[in-house]
Amino acid sequence: MLIHLYWLQAGIFAGKRAPVDTTNVYVDTTGQKDLLDIANRLFKFKPRRFSKNEKKEVYFSILPLTSSVPGASKALVTSTTAGFYLGDRNTTYISGITFAPYFNLKGRYGLPVHSSIWLNNNTFNIQGDTRFLVYPQYTWGLGGGQPENDDILVNYNYIRLYQSLLKRITPYLYAGFGYDLDYYINIETTGAQTLTDFTGYQYGTAQHTNSFSSGVTLNLLYDTRQNIYNPIPGVYANVIYRHNNKVMGSDNNTQSVYIDLRKYISVGNTGLKNQFAFWTYFWSTISSGTPYLNLPSIGNDPYQRSGRGIQQSRYRGQALAYFESEYRRDITRNGLFGFVVFANVNSATQPNSRQFSYLNPAAGTGLRLKFNKKSDTNICLDYGISKGYSDLNLGLGEAF
Repeated sequence: MLIHLYWLQAGIFAGKRAPVDTTNVYVDTTGQKDLLDIANRLFKFKPRRFSKNEKKEVYFSILPLTSSVPGASKALVTSTTAGFYLGDRNTTYISGITFAPYFNLKGRYGLPVHSSIWLNNNTFNIQGDTRFLVYPQYTWGLGGGQPENDDILVNYNYIRLYQSLLKRITPYLYAGFGYDLDYYINIETTGAQTLTDFTGYQYGTAQHTNSFSSGVTLNLLYDTRQNIYNPIPGVYANVIYRHNNKVMGSDNNTQSVYIDLRKYISVGNTGLKNQFAFWTYFWSTISSGTPYLNLPSIGNDPYQRSGRGIQQSRYRGQALAYFESEYRRDITRNGLFGFVVFANVNSATQPNSRQFSYLNPAAGTGLRLKFNKKSDTNICLDYGISKGYSDLNLGLGEAF
C-alpha cells in the first residue's frame, strides 16, 4: 500500500466566488466548527482581525508529512500555499501559489510550483504549472490486461513548464491560449530490458535519451462552482487542445485533446452536506509520434487527482476514458467531521488498435475534517482499492 499526498493547489483557491454574483460573498458559518476553532480554544490564540477593506492580505498554509515515492521508499513532503486577492473581493477570485518540495535520502526529489492568478474582476486568469522532478516511475506498457507484477521501473529527470492566459468572455466562461513544455531527461530502465523492448513503442523510449515536447494550447473553461476544493452544486467543463511542433523545438509534430466534465448535485435541505459528485474526462492523442511518457495515463491528468485506488501510470494508451462518482456527507451538524464513498473506472486503448478492451475499476471511502470553515476546506483522508493494489491519499480539498 502506498501513501500519497495531494499537494496540487491544495486549499488556496477555496474562496472562489461567482464572477458577478455578490449575494453570497460572505459565507454563513454560524454553528460551524473547524480545526482553527479547536486550536484557538486549546492554545488561547488571539488571531488578528482584518477589515473588509484590506485587499492584499496573504493566507499561508503548511502541511508536512512523509509520503512514498515509487521505487524510492519514503520521502519528506512539505506543501506551502499562499492565497491573496488582486482585486475587489466581491467580484474577484482568490489567487494562489503552491510550492511542494519533496526529497529523500536516495537522491529522489521534486520542486513543483503551481499558480492560478486572477486579475481584478476576474477579467483574466493566468495559470502556471512548473516542475523539476528527479524520480522513478513504474510502467506496465500500453492498454490493459497486464498482470500487476508485469512492470518495469523507469528513471528520468523531468522539467515541466505550462503557462496559459484565459480571458473572461461571459460570466463563468473563459477562453485563451497557452504554452506547454515537457522535457524528460536521460530516460533509462533498471535491468537488462529497455523501455522500447518492454512497451513495443518507438517514440521517447530509447535508452539513455531525452524526450522533448513543446507546443501551444487552446483553452476553453466553463465553471459555475463557487468553491473548487469543496464544490457546491454546479457544473465544470474544460477543453484543452495541444499542438506540439518541431518549429518550437518538439521532437515530433503531435496533437492531443483533453475534455473534462463535472457535475455536483445536492440532496435535501437539512443543513448537513448531502451531495453527489460526478466526474468524467476523455484524453486522447489525435496524431502519431507522441512520446511514451506524454501519452494519456491514469493519475497524470492536469491536476493528478484521478484514479484513487489505482497506482499512478498503471494504465496508459493513445487515449484514456475515465469516470468517477462520489457521495459526500457530513457526520456532525457543526460540519467538523464528514465522510465520502467513491468509485471510479478507466479504460486505456490497446496498442495499435485504439480499442477500449478492458475496464479497470477501483473504489474506496474517506474521512473529512474541517480545516477552515471560512474557506470550507477539508483535510481529506481517502483509502482506495483495486485489483492487486491499495493506497492512502492525504490532501487539502476534495479530489474533484
